[in-house]
Amino acid sequence: EVRLVESGGGLAQAGGSLTLSCAASGFTFDEYAIGWFRQGPGKAREGVSCIRNNTGSTYYASSVKGRFTISVDNAKNSVYLQMTSLKSEDTAVYYCAAYPRCNYPLSLIPYWGQGTQVTVSS
Repeated sequence: EVRLVESGGGLAQAGGSLTLSCAASGFTFDEYAIGWFRQGPGKAREGVSCIRNNTGSTYYASSVKGRFTISVDNAKNSVYLQMTSLKSEDTAVYYCAAYPRCNYPLSLIPYWGQGTQVTVSS
């Protein structure tokens, strides 16, 4: 059974930091990319960042580049999203997902976590 479990969400002040974790199991971890997505109130789900596990290549949305850092620990089958300089517009439910490569069509992504809430107060 494929499982993706996010943790680390919560409440932060604007300018603050949070680190999200995504623990994966049930599939060959290094054959996939792991991405972080978010869905804010009344907004569509959007890609935030992605890492290809076997190469370490990364992708960031322009809205988070320079503020968020994605990393992988292949020994722990886990991916992390370090979020700094948080803004109120970063408030959203954050999801991790597993798929064949970064820039994969959203509608075809096979595996999703349950999401973790991030709230940034201004």
